[in-house]
Amino acid sequence: HFLSLKQPTTMIFNNLAVRTSFLARGVLSPASSVRCFAAMPTVRPASPEFSSGPCKKRPGYSLSSLPTRNLGRSHRSKVGKSTLKHAIEETKRILKVPEDYLVGIVPASDTGAYEMAMWNVLGERDVDICHWESFGKGWFGDAVSHLKLRDTVTVNEHTADYGHLPDLSKVNSDNDVCFTFNGTTSGVRVPDGCGFIADDRKGLTLCDATSACFAMDMPWEKLDITTYSWQKVLGGEGAHGVLILSPRAVERLESFVPENRPLPKIFRMTKKGKIDAALFTGATINTPSMIAVEDYIDALQWADSLGGVDALIKRSQDNLAVIDGFVQQNDWIDFLAVDSATRSSTSVCCTLKLDSSQIKKFASLLEEEGVAFDIGGYRDAPPSIRIWCGSTVETSDVEKLMPWLTWAYETSQEEAVAA
Repeated sequence: HFLSLKQPTTMIFNNLAVRTSFLARGVLSPASSVRCFAAMPTVRPASPEFSSGPCKKRPGYSLSSLPTRNLGRSHRSKVGKSTLKHAIEETKRILKVPEDYLVGIVPASDTGAYEMAMWNVLGERDVDICHWESFGKGWFGDAVSHLKLRDTVTVNEHTADYGHLPDLSKVNSDNDVCFTFNGTTSGVRVPDGCGFIADDRKGLTLCDATSACFAMDMPWEKLDITTYSWQKVLGGEGAHGVLILSPRAVERLESFVPENRPLPKIFRMTKKGKIDAALFTGATINTPSMIAVEDYIDALQWADSLGGVDALIKRSQDNLAVIDGFVQQNDWIDFLAVDSATRSSTSVCCTLKLDSSQIKKFASLLEEEGVAFDIGGYRDAPPSIRIWCGSTVETSDVEKLMPWLTWAYETSQEEAVAA
């Protein structure tokens, strides 16, 4: 039996549904002062780092374990060049990059690597640019507003709203094709195998794979220029990019020189009409952070100890599976990506049945409790959360996070009702 509380009063509930039920039954007066506290979980993730970049360090990471052999030494010294060359060779081996492809370490993270490619090779033929989130849209802006490619060639735009892919069947493989393998800010990736890219293509493909490499299978035969930053899936430090070139990309670099396009020093990849091979064997354009390189090598060694890239892919997919199960069980949360076949396993973006201010509160509650850091959706994305599920994140931590999402949702709702 319920006590009739139709006169204004104060009660405290630990479940929002109970409070709502009391109101519906007429047991409570709407004027009653009611505070409702969702039950707080007792088990926290061992690591609250769910940021989408820079991302979580590998399990068991310790800064003190990094070699100090390069500290105070020139990156052009024998030991410096040897360390850089080792990082390149291990990258190639663990990612299963074809032997005749080139791998280089370049300045300015993935952004620097991708713009380095754009500034060097685009303009030789028409271009198709595919984008469905903020970073891909940025590459389109580079092409038309800064490179001004439409003054000399046709630039076709293939776009879609957040949560969707454009119609990739319309991509013309006779053209150069720019695309993002995984939309970090939308949680939407390209289909497995990149079947929209023709094997007998005439143009080059320029692939921004920064949140895909080491967590998704890369179809190298479809990719001519691939870029990423090791701060993403491997949890490395910022400021360095990785550039991977196919033989076709090298041929373009050696045969095409854009007219009236100045190239900053940090963008230059050729000397006297030939590829600068030294860039892909350990020499860098400018001074890298050698401690960041050692940190990257540490992550590569960890990846190798697990079984290489296949093991890393499985870890990320297992993390996504946890969130997928949770979404299926709760009607207040859903994936921003509408198609499960093209849903990211790294930057997992979810919408909530909360308004934008409530979602900010939702994220801040989890941060205040030391449960999940930096999971607010990207500033240009629809109101959402973004949980990094890359390979360095433990599946057990994703599992422990799920009850906290319920707590944060109910608490955010309760505070909105109370207000």
